[in-house]
Amino acid sequence: MSRVADLPVYAQRNEQINSTLYNLWRRARMHFTMPLRIEFPDRPGLILILEKNEWVCADESQNDLPVLAWVSFEDQGRDKLHMPVQCKLNYYHFAASKLRAPALELMENTLDIWLRDCK
Repeated sequence: MSRVADLPVYAQRNEQINSTLYNLWRRARMHFTMPLRIEFPDRPGLILILEKNEWVCADESQNDLPVLAWVSFEDQGRDKLHMPVQCKLNYYHFAASKLRAPALELMENTLDIWLRDCK
């Protein structure tokens, strides 16, 4: 069940996720129990929640109210692991665009460390 399916979206954009990050997430799904929660070290109260089918930046102080979410990954029949993956990026807050790059960087750095440690 989706964490964000029934919530109104402020804006939605097409997004392209680089293959390195997408493949890290796929590996994490095989090694860890979902959902994974990653705290933003410099933004108290914000958290990145990685689900089996979506990534959500949420406000933990407001019962995980979504601020930004990557959904609808177009990965069916994906046979070129070096190619980016298309998805939808949902904005639930007018200032959410400021979180996009830091969230992706946090996710990549954290998953890389966690997956290295689980070997």
